[in-house]
Amino acid sequence: MNFLLLGLLLPLALLGLMLAMERVERPLRQESVVEDQLETFLDTARPDEVETFVSEGYAPALERYWRRRRLSRLLPGRRA
Repeated sequence: MNFLLLGLLLPLALLGLMLAMERVERPLRQESVVEDQLETFLDTARPDEVETFVSEGYAPALERYWRRRRLSRLLPGRRA
């Protein structure tokens, strides 16, 4: 009797686990970074910004990059 109950509940438990994992994975599959943004960043980033990208990830490196671009627009005679 116990084996029959285990045989019926195990597939249901696995199905429930698979459905839960689908809910966890769905937001992770969505691309948070547009490919063009990454390509533009890598083409125009300074070495320290690329180092930040490698060590800390894309978001901090992109923030540093945009901060530099904003600062360079505010200073006369400087280019990004």
